Amino acid sequence: MTDNQKQNTSLDVPICDSLWINANLATMAGSDLGIIENGAIAVDKGKICWLGSMDKLRDVPENQSPKIHDAKGMWITPGLIDCHTHLVYAGNRANEFAMRMEGKSYTDIAKAGGGIMSSVRAAREASEDELFRAAEKRLRSLLKEGVTTVEIKSGYGLKKESELKLLRVARELGRAYSVNVQATFLGAHAVPPEYPGKADDYITMLCDELMPAMAKAGLADAVDAYCETIAFSNDQIMKLFSAAKRLGLPVKLHAGQLSDMGGVELAAHFQALSADHLEHISEKGVEAMAKSGMVAVLLPGAFYSLRETKKPPVDMFRRHHVPMALATDSNPGTSPVGSLLLMINMGCVLFGMTAVEALRAVTIHAAKALGMAQKIGSLEAGKDADMAIWDITHPAELAYYTGYNPCAGVVRHGQFMDIRERLA
Repeated sequence: MTDNQKQNTSLDVPICDSLWINANLATMAGSDLGIIENGAIAVDKGKICWLGSMDKLRDVPENQSPKIHDAKGMWITPGLIDCHTHLVYAGNRANEFAMRMEGKSYTDIAKAGGGIMSSVRAAREASEDELFRAAEKRLRSLLKEGVTTVEIKSGYGLKKESELKLLRVARELGRAYSVNVQATFLGAHAVPPEYPGKADDYITMLCDELMPAMAKAGLADAVDAYCETIAFSNDQIMKLFSAAKRLGLPVKLHAGQLSDMGGVELAAHFQALSADHLEHISEKGVEAMAKSGMVAVLLPGAFYSLRETKKPPVDMFRRHHVPMALATDSNPGTSPVGSLLLMINMGCVLFGMTAVEALRAVTIHAAKALGMAQKIGSLEAGKDADMAIWDITHPAELAYYTGYNPCAGVVRHGQFMDIRERLA
């Protein structure tokens, strides 16, 4: 063994290609923020290979020449994760918002040609390029806030070619913007006009035709469905989830938004990654989530936009140790939201989460909701070097501010991007 090899085996910091110094770290490792003050992070080939306090850098050998980034006392967190969005859609439904503010009901709006079917018509008529150009504006808003991973659902096509089109656009957004996009198939979002009163037949088409084509093309990472009186029944979703499992795809579920249909228990039976919304959920449902290891994804943007009054049972989730995530639910109808930072604040103010809970909700717990906690969501050796850099004095400021974005840059797979310059 050479002298250099002997020296390297005793290093606190392994060989790396980039090194972040003079940073305060909120690692999200453990059960809290995992703070390391005056810390450093070593990255090699897109992975975190070491992190710790600055005083352990004295043993870095002189023959190393990593690229040094001086954080100058700023804070570094894991890259933020928006684990529930519907970013790919055409047009908007601002007219429906105005109608709601004038006192019109959901039924009134639907009779006037509004509701989800207006988004379905727009998505079907739009080209892939038009959908991409519309969605990238919304994506850029998230990226400016330190988001490095975003889940994007389909669900506005509701027929084979249109659903596949939406998923292709989601994949292309990830490639174009060097962001990790997790694509989710949400064909069971609503019953399309081609199947009036025939929801069972529509589910059969999804299982026998659309989902196999989607899986063959590698366009989705998971399957979602909407379990509600205005959408799909437990039996229909059971059939859909059984098909998803045969295709090797994990599942998740929109559940408990308007009523408790027992969808959460169904999702737990299928070892779902998450159940999302959850304003209406029983303790039995929470216990089922805890037993199966599911994440509760809370969506304060929809709660706020719809002026709901029944909150998700945060205390019950705490009591049963169900991890909570927060997401924008960015969509044209019920959550026209473009800020994950705002959701952190709303999670605290509207739902009563602590600042620590809310920050973990958009990092490590959001990663778990996507089945990706082994790769992202915390700053730990061996994980992807996806990080956000913040010009703040404490991480609690990310929950405290509204309408202010202190993100100074992001690191995606070890590559630094000055967000303010790249996305200006």
